[in-house]
Order: sequence, then C-alpha cells, then structure tokens
Amino acid sequence: MSALDFILGRPLASSEERAEQIGPVKGIPVFGLDALGSAAYGPEAALTLLVPLGLAGLNFIVPLSISIIILLVIVYLSYRQTIAAYPSGGGSYIVARQNLGTFAGLLAASALLIDYSLDAAVGISTGIGALTSAVPSLHPHTLLLCLVSLLLLTLVNLRGVSETGGIFLVPTYLFLGCMAIALALGVAKTISSGGHPVPVVKPPTVQATAAFSIWLLIKAYASGCTALTGVEAVSNGVGAFREDRIKNAQRTLGLIILALGIMLAGIAVLVRAYGIVATDPNGNGYQSVLSMLFGAVAGRGWFYYVAIFSVLVLLTLSANTAFADFPRVCHFVAEDGFLPAAFANRGRRLVYSEGIIVLMVFTAALLIGFGGITDRLIPLFAVGAFLAFTMSQAGMVAHWRREGGKRARQNMILNLTGALVTGLTVLVVIVAKFSEGAWITLIAIPALLFTMYAVRRHYEKIRCEIDISTPLEPYLPNPPILVVTMQSWTRVNKQALRAAMALSREIKVVHVSEDDRPNDFCDKWKEYIEAPARQAGLPVPELVHLHSPYRLVVTPILDYVKRLAAEHPNRRIITVIPELIERRWFQWLLHTQRAEILKGRLLMEGNDRISVLNVPWYQKSA
Repeated sequence: MSALDFILGRPLASSEERAEQIGPVKGIPVFGLDALGSAAYGPEAALTLLVPLGLAGLNFIVPLSISIIILLVIVYLSYRQTIAAYPSGGGSYIVARQNLGTFAGLLAASALLIDYSLDAAVGISTGIGALTSAVPSLHPHTLLLCLVSLLLLTLVNLRGVSETGGIFLVPTYLFLGCMAIALALGVAKTISSGGHPVPVVKPPTVQATAAFSIWLLIKAYASGCTALTGVEAVSNGVGAFREDRIKNAQRTLGLIILALGIMLAGIAVLVRAYGIVATDPNGNGYQSVLSMLFGAVAGRGWFYYVAIFSVLVLLTLSANTAFADFPRVCHFVAEDGFLPAAFANRGRRLVYSEGIIVLMVFTAALLIGFGGITDRLIPLFAVGAFLAFTMSQAGMVAHWRREGGKRARQNMILNLTGALVTGLTVLVVIVAKFSEGAWITLIAIPALLFTMYAVRRHYEKIRCEIDISTPLEPYLPNPPILVVTMQSWTRVNKQALRAAMALSREIKVVHVSEDDRPNDFCDKWKEYIEAPARQAGLPVPELVHLHSPYRLVVTPILDYVKRLAAEHPNRRIITVIPELIERRWFQWLLHTQRAEILKGRLLMEGNDRISVLNVPWYQKSA
C-alpha cells in the first residue's frame, strides 16, 4: 500500500459510485453539521444583542425564535420542492440559472461560495475557541489548532462522502442526544415548577444599560438568522444520496430542519425560564449560552462535561458542510464554463478534490489572517445564505409558472412568499450588519461574479480560436528542422541525437561554449559523430557552435531557435532536449535543470512553428 493510499484510501472506479452514496443516517453528519451547529451560536448571537436590556431582553427571545422558526419552515418547504424538481442537485445555482437566467444563477453561486468559505473558517475557529475557553493553557496555540483541524477535515473529505459520514456519525448523534436530554429535562422541570424552575447552577445576571428600541430588535433578529445557515446544503448534494435519492434527500433535510427547529424552540423557552442572558464574548467571565443552559438544567456533573464536549466537537466539525457543498457548487458552475474546468472533475475517491483543496486554501488564509479568531465573520453568514435562499425561491416561482401542474398555483404562492420574506431578511441583515462587516460581502460577491465572467470569456475566446470546420489538407508539410541541444558527449545526448536522426535528415546540434570552462567538444564531435555518420552513409548533423561570454547557456539556444524559425517561415523547428531523469525525487535538487528551464522558455517565448521534443534518459544506477 502506498502512502497516498494509506492517507486517502485506494482509488475508486466510477462503477463503485453506488457504494459511496449515502442515506439519511449518514446524510445528517455530511450535510447537516452546519445547520445543527448553528443552534449553538444562532440564539447566542441574538441574545448578545439583547444584553443591554438585561433580563428584560429575555422577553423578546421567544418571539424572535418563533419568527426565525417560521422562516426556517418556509425555507424547508421550498428546498423540499427544489430537491424533487432538480434531483441532480445544484440547489440555488441550478434553480436560479435555469429559471431566472445566467446572471441570477451566478449571483446565487457567488453568495453560496462566499458563505461556505466563511462557514468553514468560523466553524473551525468557534469550536477551537470553545476548546481554548475550557482549557485556557491551549489559548496561545489557537491558530495551530485551527490549522490542524482544517487539515484533518480536508483529509477526511478527500477520502470520500461515505467515509466522511461514517467518521462524523458518533459526534453528530452524541450532540443531538445531549441536546435532547437537556431540553427534555429542562422543559419537564419548567412545567413541573409552573414556569419558574430553579437552576442547579445559577447563571450570571446582567444589569440593564439601555432602553428597548426597534432597531435593537432588528439587529437581534439579523444576528439570530445565522441559525439558518447551512439549510441549503442538502439540495446542493442530492447526487450524493442513494436511490430513491429524492426521498432520501428530503428525509435528510426534514430531519435536519426538525432537529434544528426543536433546538431553537427549546433553547428559547429554557433561557427565558432560567433567566439565562448572554455574557460578553471578550470578557474574562465569558460562558456560552449552552454552557449556562446545561449547568442550569443538570448541574456541573459528568453529563455537563459530556454535553460540552459534544458541542465543542460538533462546532469544529460543522465546517464539514462547507467541505461537502463548496466543491459541488464549484462543479456545477465549472460545467457551465464559469470556473476552471478542473473543478468539474472528480478525484481518486469520487469527490471533487480540487474544490476541497481550494476551500482549504481559502479557509487557511482566513484563519491566518484573523489569527484563528474569526468571530467578526459570523455576521456575514446570513448575507450569502439568505441571498441564495431568495434566488432559489424566486427561481422556483418561475419554475412553477412555466411547468404548471395540479398544485402549481399553491406552490408558486409558497415560493413567492418565501422569496419576499428571505429577500426582506437579506436587506435587514445588510442594513443591521453593514458596519460590522456586511459591506465585505457586498464587495466580494461582485468581485467573484467578475471573475466568473472573465473565466467564461477566456474559454469562449480559446474555443473560437481553436475550433475548426475544414477537413485535413491532403498534402504533407515541409519536413522539420531538428535542433538538438548538446553540451557534452554522454549517453543522455547520444540517445537524443539517435532519436533526432530517425525523424529528420536535417539536424543542427547546438553547443554553447563558455570562456571560463575548458572545452574539447569539437574534437569529440569529429571523432564520435561526424566520422561514424559519414562512414555509414548517413546525413551528417550540422554542428552549431555558439559562444557565451556571459556564462549563459539557455538564452543563446533560445535566441538561435527563434532566429532559425524566422529564417525558415515555412518549416517547423523541433528542439530536441535531452534530459536526465533521476531515480529519487530529492536528487532533482543536485542538477541545474537547464532542460526544464529551456523547455519552459521555448513554450512561453516561442510560436506555433517551434516545438519541443523531450528525450529522457533514466538513471540506471541506484
């Protein structure tokens, strides 16, 4: 087994794709971690904005959560329809492109790609941040821990969808189990106490420092909407599910939405009942809302630590949703020619490896740029996510209008309502979070759109240039002139010269001499090359002796080849480059690599009539 097989697994044939497809049980860890993890920071983001109101702010968390859950249900119903209508996947991008046009599709794709890039960075940093809060001695190593987590996530995803779901299975369901126990216990205590349960560990209190305002409520709503990020993931990855893929994808999405809705509702009810308010994330006494909730409901015993551990792991792994969907969106966009073609190809484990690696690079850049502390990026989540929601549902309105059918009118009304609500939410989030960084998204999305159109223009320009509709000409072109580069008489150069003599009768051997080096090549030329060729009745190659006073070898050869091409405008010039291939990769460092340099410069500075022929000689000795 090679090292690559050990790390990434053996290559999978296309015929093995069915074994890599998943059902709802693995679908939740693969596509649902971001949405489920948002239950840990969505309510807290809203509560943090309500801190100035003190305990009075808790009166608004239930209505806010209800409005967010209603929005969640609308988005769920829309994406359920999207899965049925577009079973090949693609989500917002495919729906918007096919129904609203190319620009709308690329706008949705840009929003999603930026959202996923932020999602991966924030998911990892939030989980590691929670870990360093629990173990302060690890705080100086925050960035290193983030990058290690990123590398592990990348390797796991490169191993394939099925293995990813299997590896993340236990952490996902451990988190869901802990949340279910905590919420059930908390609700039971709340009901039995008449709505006023006594916390086992009393949460800290906060004094009111400001009066209520509508603007404060709007900002809290905008922050709470981060709980909906990741909901679109299943619709993008329908192709990863086994048959019946539509039902399996819909069930997976339904289970994710159900779990998220229950957690959002339960957290809202219990934080109000137990009087849990958010604490300053930058303060010394910071505790997460879930930490205070677990302590208030069950105390600080073994269950508390298991539950907190499950939260830490899930938050760190929530970045996996980005790794599952970012490459898929890139794949669909690349198939339409708006991203590099490499994104459309699947790698050795039937995953879109290039997309995974590019996401890793983007995420590493964000983590390094922010030192592993990316809390400032959290407000930007909702902009990309809700813009994609809006484009998807607007596209579904056009879809039902075009397709018709028994329930087309009802479906169109539902999607139109969803488009209006999510569109309004986008505006609210942009206005409320503009000064906190939402302006970055408003710059990044147009920049990405510009890049996509530039890629498409490049491909169209190349296609127009190389496409042909005429038959092959029935006459042969003039024979080529072969130029063999040779600095000394060796087995490597001898093999290259013999290959050239088999291809053409007109051969020029170019030798560059340097002032400060002894040179007996001309003497050897007559003895070893010219004389044997004459005796055998073969065409004698012409020796071209170039002088280099500046100790350059590559440049004189390059200049000679270009000059030769100019002197013979109707003939092809083939430069034959002998090259020694070492047995060990590190031995590459021990040689000048002039062959590689010459080859590169010929390709960059040459023209259509200058070709390169590499003749390798493989080192035989160990």
